[in-house]
Amino acid sequence: MEEYLTKDKHKALLSELELLTKEKRKEVAEQLEYAKSLGDLSENAEYHEARDAQAAVEDRILKIESMLKNAVIVGDKHSTDVVSIGTKVGIAKDGSKDQKEFTIVGAEESDVSQGKLSVRSPLGEALVGKKKGEKFTFNAPSGAVTYKIISIE
Repeated sequence: MEEYLTKDKHKALLSELELLTKEKRKEVAEQLEYAKSLGDLSENAEYHEARDAQAAVEDRILKIESMLKNAVIVGDKHSTDVVSIGTKVGIAKDGSKDQKEFTIVGAEESDVSQGKLSVRSPLGEALVGKKKGEKFTFNAPSGAVTYKIISIE
């Protein structure tokens, strides 16, 4: 499955991967060796914590590698005629003047509190491909809601 990333997020993931593979793996391995030296592994809390930490590091490494393998880098240049990944869109509920602004991003970067809306969210999916002035309806948890696109940047 394609993973949409901005250049900044791609760079951040590469840095995180390097940190995990070069430093964190080594730290966790050292913790594991120390815990083993404490004796009986069946009742050794340090050993179990180190094993959990090792599993978490390896899981994150696999996730980042998968994202980078399937990454589609979204550039700064995009068409402002239609909503797509990387565009900033202003929307208002039908009949309301209150406008909300979102930047459409990949799932890994989404953070609604910062106005970053995942392309895979119900609202994000409903927005993609729409034009300025167009109305659309999508199914929110509270039921069907109609919005109008006010601006696209």
